[in-house]
Amino acid sequence: MINDQIRDREVRLVGEDGEQLGIMSARDAYLKAQEAGLDLVKIAPMAKPPVCKIIDYGKFRYETARKEKEARKKQKTVEIKEVRLSPNIDTNDLNTKVGAARKFLTKGDKVKVTLRFRGREMAHMGSSRHILTEFAEQLSDISVIEKHPKVEGRSMTMVLTEKRN
Repeated sequence: MINDQIRDREVRLVGEDGEQLGIMSARDAYLKAQEAGLDLVKIAPMAKPPVCKIIDYGKFRYETARKEKEARKKQKTVEIKEVRLSPNIDTNDLNTKVGAARKFLTKGDKVKVTLRFRGREMAHMGSSRHILTEFAEQLSDISVIEKHPKVEGRSMTMVLTEKRN
């Protein structure tokens, strides 16, 4: 809220250079802002009484937008990469998949390891769990298991994340 939109009976006023001007009526605060040729902006509406500051509103909006943009730049989005395996995977193929997962983990992504079963392989789901545990063991130096192996329909999945120091 700015200028005459502020309807509170009294407000705590902060000057343009940050000094406290005390508690006064919103009307008096608005008049002081007009004298300075600036805007009266409500900074903290939930405070008792609300805090208003005498500043240039356009500059204030620009500064807050810039701070938000800077904060968004520093955020890192964590993606979930998937590595698919089959129950009759060979050792070298498993090592290749481990290498791919290692690359994803070092970039900061999570890795979802999926062991897919087809046809007669469904009968031996329990005995194939060792493939996922071996996969996690090979990556144990840089990762931890976030979600332990769990059967979901025709597949068994596990989620690995980067180890925090």
